[in-house]
Amino acid sequence: MSTSSDAPNGCDTDGSPSSVFSEVQISRLRHSLPLPAVLRKTFKVADGPPSSAAGNPDEIAKLFPNLFGQPSSTLVPGEGLKKDQALRIGVVLSGGQAPGGHNVISGIFDYLQQRTTGSTMLGFKGGPAGIMNCKYVELTSELIFPYRNQGGFHMICSGRDKIESPEQFKQADETAKKLDLDGLLIIGGDDSNTNACLLAENFRSKKLKTRVIGCPKTIDGDLKCKEVPTSFGFDTACKPLVIPTWIYAEMIGNVMTDARSTGKYYHFVRLMGRAASHITLECALQTHPNITVIGEEVAARKLTLKNVTDYITDIICKRAELGFNYGVILIPEGLIDFIPEVQQLIGELNEILAHDVVDEGGLWKKKLRNQSQQLFDFLPEAIQEQLLLERDPHGNVQVAKIETEKMLIQMVDTELEKRRQEKSYKGQFKGQSHFFGYEGRCGLPTNFDANYCYALGYGAGALLHAGKTGLISSVSNLGGPVEEWTVGGTALTSLMDVERRHGKFKPVIKKAMVELEGAPYKKFASVRDDWALKNRYVSPGPVQFVGPTANETNHTLMLELGAQA
Repeated sequence: MSTSSDAPNGCDTDGSPSSVFSEVQISRLRHSLPLPAVLRKTFKVADGPPSSAAGNPDEIAKLFPNLFGQPSSTLVPGEGLKKDQALRIGVVLSGGQAPGGHNVISGIFDYLQQRTTGSTMLGFKGGPAGIMNCKYVELTSELIFPYRNQGGFHMICSGRDKIESPEQFKQADETAKKLDLDGLLIIGGDDSNTNACLLAENFRSKKLKTRVIGCPKTIDGDLKCKEVPTSFGFDTACKPLVIPTWIYAEMIGNVMTDARSTGKYYHFVRLMGRAASHITLECALQTHPNITVIGEEVAARKLTLKNVTDYITDIICKRAELGFNYGVILIPEGLIDFIPEVQQLIGELNEILAHDVVDEGGLWKKKLRNQSQQLFDFLPEAIQEQLLLERDPHGNVQVAKIETEKMLIQMVDTELEKRRQEKSYKGQFKGQSHFFGYEGRCGLPTNFDANYCYALGYGAGALLHAGKTGLISSVSNLGGPVEEWTVGGTALTSLMDVERRHGKFKPVIKKAMVELEGAPYKKFASVRDDWALKNRYVSPGPVQFVGPTANETNHTLMLELGAQA
């Protein structure tokens, strides 16, 4: 597809904001972004020692013979890279949206404009499918300007396709050769960066000149390590956002005020985060709810669904004795995946759904183990139906469609009624359900996310300029001011382990789960009993772009870096 000169929606042809931009959006468009000191001067790329893998290094070495063992890199002061080198660089957004994606693109674009001569940047449209189908647009200053410091991925749009079959790799090869690409930046989460590494290995094995760099993106906060301390989007998603797009923490603060105002509702809030409970933990640290369920703790303690229900019910009963018939309860989206007995049930359901028809008479249930059948019958009918919904393309239960918060309301209500009959509960219970999910994906990025993403993109440009491939752009020392941040690239193979799928080893970047020995969880655990019975609610309000709190970052990151949050 040839390049397009069509103006993006909401913008005039010269790239200036049109009347559909709010005053806040316009102010963010004009907001200049600082760079780490190392990126403001001449620098060189210094390599570290050879790398290994997060797990099963021998298998990773077999899967990535051309990349395994390569060092991570750091940008340090020194003689700069040649500016007279014209590069052709592609960029693609992969997976779900996260605040700050447009700033990554702005960062690498500005690097090419400022540090190279005559370079061209192409944006692949609609995610990795754009690479395979060679659908792209040339990114110019006029096209990029209206998206600076803005939310969303709509500059070039994203997609969830993967480049994994021989035919798909062939299509990617053809696109790289046709467009004469020197490099490709893939902005995405753990799956997308695994795919970036596979693509880098593919290009190198075929001696193509196209290098591939990844960029860490996910609001769930589950793509991080020592060298990649956080993924972009997490800060904005957990922090509140400017009116009217209130995100997670502000919305929780609002329902806390509502609960206290009416004195008669328990708000059960399910938060995005299928595989890890980082968002739920971060929002708890910001807002101090009465009850927070952390999926990793449920799994570690091998709690049953009945255990979780009793834990919530016990606190509600204690609060009723104190005269409080209201409260706020936070639940991770993937809670149901953390409960061992439910995992067993889902595994058995997956086998049945893959090979059999679910008959209305229920004969199919006889193929469940006794424990799983009892659990299935114990669940509310609506949850039973949701567990039988069509699986996602990877064969997983679509947890976003399982209304865990409503399930817990029903189960807690049933248990409370039982205790009422036993004269051990005399309070009143009314549950209100909420799911805060997609609201958090496309807000205006906080100052931290805006600065972090811009540095990630700028650093990615430097790595590609230096001829690096198979690295993920990384920015560290995030507890300090922006000028003190360090920039480099981490070997993607060093983040990988393998999983056995369909009889073969498949490479995966291990998800970063909530660590029960980590500082953020320990901080939460030390105060949750106090929050349970006393109303310590905090309402963060909308994000601040100026003022004393404008440049604060999330509690999780600061606690992990050793600062008191």
